[in-house]
Amino acid sequence: MGSSRSSSIGLKKSLALPFDLRRGWIESGHRELAIGRQCELAGISRSGYYYVPCRESEVNLTLMRRLDEQYTATPFYGIRRMTAWLLSQGYAVNHKRVARLMRALGLQVIYPKPKLSQGHPGHTKYPYLLRELVIERANQVWSADITYIRLAQGFVYLVAILDWFSRYVLAWALSIAQETAFCLQALGAALQGGRPEIFNTDQGAQFTSREFTGILLDAEVRISMDGRGRALDNVFVERLWRSVKYEEVYLNDYASVAEAEARIRRYFEFYNRERLHQSLGYRTPYEVHYDR
Repeated sequence: MGSSRSSSIGLKKSLALPFDLRRGWIESGHRELAIGRQCELAGISRSGYYYVPCRESEVNLTLMRRLDEQYTATPFYGIRRMTAWLLSQGYAVNHKRVARLMRALGLQVIYPKPKLSQGHPGHTKYPYLLRELVIERANQVWSADITYIRLAQGFVYLVAILDWFSRYVLAWALSIAQETAFCLQALGAALQGGRPEIFNTDQGAQFTSREFTGILLDAEVRISMDGRGRALDNVFVERLWRSVKYEEVYLNDYASVAEAEARIRRYFEFYNRERLHQSLGYRTPYEVHYDR
């Protein structure tokens, strides 16, 4: 019993380590442990271990950059508006190509649209609990979301967990794919420092998975999920993404996942402990969250 508990704690701690470091632990010619078991112990998927960064064409990478920037400025633009905007900028595209690239980026329009956010058909969906709720204390509501982070020759995904009252970024993680593992990594790291009364997400498959919701239910956290396609239901995380993009990502070209991780880590340290927020009375998220 004690050994099992120690192993569980050790695994949780390892999941807080950078993905590239954990991937480097795996030995392809290990005499005793198969690749699958090593992946399990390192907290990454087999697909993550074998992943070779996909090489979108230079044109598609340029289009994805422009789509991401325009979406951050105008999140109400749907596929047809985005297509028209790209055409006006001199790019020869059709709506099918734009739709594929927007799906790859995980971009959602802020108004309701059927089947825009695809969950897993076997996963349980939970009601939205935050309508007209007064947010008045730290750890009352946490929220999670995923966004796209561009690299010089590709892209990765970033998940962050945010406290609604203080705007404090509790945990975050990067991944080369939109899979559940890196969301579990961030959730485990966040729960090491506290527990919310309500946890709010969209209806994406990562957040509706039994693994993710099971951890929250075991911690006796009430689960809230946005209306499908309603990014504004998670407005504070959307504002966080705008800050991350305009103040860090768009100012840099990350040559690798490791560089992106290091730069984003520094940015979140600045965001939490130094960046003054007008909505917080010009205090930092750290000061508000910990009542300093």
